[in-house]
Amino acid sequence: MGLIQTVDPQKAQGEMKEAFDFFKKTIGTIPAPMAMFSASPALFKMQLQSLNYFIKHPTLGFPLLSSIRYLVARQYDYQFCTGFNKVFLQKQGLSEEDIQKMNQDPESAPLDDKDRAMLAFVMKAVKAPQSVSQQDMDQLHAMGWGDSDALDAMMHAGGLIAASILMKTFKLDIAY
Repeated sequence: MGLIQTVDPQKAQGEMKEAFDFFKKTIGTIPAPMAMFSASPALFKMQLQSLNYFIKHPTLGFPLLSSIRYLVARQYDYQFCTGFNKVFLQKQGLSEEDIQKMNQDPESAPLDDKDRAMLAFVMKAVKAPQSVSQQDMDQLHAMGWGDSDALDAMMHAGGLIAASILMKTFKLDIAY
């Protein structure tokens, strides 16, 4: 039992119930961060909006976003999202060996060159934000990425970091 009370999916109503039902139907479970955010309906709604934004993102595709979430979750020892996103990577055809290589070196991720460059940038920034330089941004620009793409990718990573800290703070181990 955690330090905050979340909404039991059986008792959820309105938009929250619709979202919980959607998650159960499409991925078989309610993601732990979404269950956590149910303790604050306004934050839950913001998370849904963010999720929808990234699902429809015009340049950051599902394989790149899954890789970002997986590697950031590993970096922050966020067990739920590490396992959850590893399954997504495996469903995309990545082998255990592919994932292990990506763990050791994000630049070896089985993505195209452009996405690999963004993944490497995000992981560099997550590990040592002060180390990011204009040269890093110039390299992203040379690969065809815009400033908004870099900001969006970092926001996606930052959201995972925040959720990891919140789950640990409130001692939540949620599985529905």
